[in-house]
Amino acid sequence: MVAARRRRQRQKRRWGVPVLLVVYMGYVGLGAGVLQTLERPAEARAAQHLLRQRWELLANHTCLQGPALQRLIEGIVQAYKSGITLQGNTTSLGRWDFSGSFFFSISAITTIGYGNLSPSTVAGRIFCILFALFGIPLNLVLLNEIGQLMLLWVQHCAHRLEEAFHLQKKASLLIKTSALVTGLLLFLLLPPLLLSDKEGWSYEEGFYYSFITLSTIGFGDYVIGMNPDRTYPGWYKNVISLWILFGMAWLTLVIKLCINFLESSSDFCQCNKSTVEELMDGNRNSTMGLHDVEICNDKDTKPKGPEEPHTYTAPSEAL
Repeated sequence: MVAARRRRQRQKRRWGVPVLLVVYMGYVGLGAGVLQTLERPAEARAAQHLLRQRWELLANHTCLQGPALQRLIEGIVQAYKSGITLQGNTTSLGRWDFSGSFFFSISAITTIGYGNLSPSTVAGRIFCILFALFGIPLNLVLLNEIGQLMLLWVQHCAHRLEEAFHLQKKASLLIKTSALVTGLLLFLLLPPLLLSDKEGWSYEEGFYYSFITLSTIGFGDYVIGMNPDRTYPGWYKNVISLWILFGMAWLTLVIKLCINFLESSSDFCQCNKSTVEELMDGNRNSTMGLHDVEICNDKDTKPKGPEEPHTYTAPSEAL
């Protein structure tokens, strides 16, 4: 019975990965189809608008030539990737000052990687590789410790509430709800207000940036401190860097709680399934034992000679 159960578990693991892979690819394909339907028309309209502006510029300024204009556009794009933008007859610098470099370092070791800024020198790229090689493990350790500290703080607050209001049966629910609500306020619901004030974004854009950043997706379509028409305080990027660090720790804690919940639910279902299988195996063995008893009784009721003493031995299965 134990061997059969282990064989079923091995078969389940063997087929579990392909099924999970099919579900994963189907989910990604679903996302790709929805995004293509939603974003492809907007991309085509933006491309047509860019071409129309280019031809209008060439038509209104006959002194301009197409290749020269193309080189200018490519130069502007490359300068923007390097963190340089035009402001009248001057250029804006500041992405590689200390606050900008500090923010880039945070985005590198947290694996967010917005993509809007990257080292342009060979020495800078080599240092970035070495810096991330040791910084990413350090970041993971720090996030785990901060998450555990947050959990201990929430448990301490929940324990105080239990003692004050005698809510012993609702302790686990209270802990999870407190961690979720506190994190939502501090890391997802309130930061968009600051981002709206400093960046000029809408609340929806700020909330979108907050989630994309804390989940380390980091598309790079929204990045703080990128508007050359705005003046940012010196503390702004440093505060955002700390928000990213603690927010990622909170989100990691929430994800860990969700994983533990799913695993506990799976173990509960597997335990119930094993219990049912054991009961079915027990019923099957009991039925076989009763069947053997009937066969033995039939044999015992047959006429026997005087030299054969009547003996009956109960089968071990029935016992």
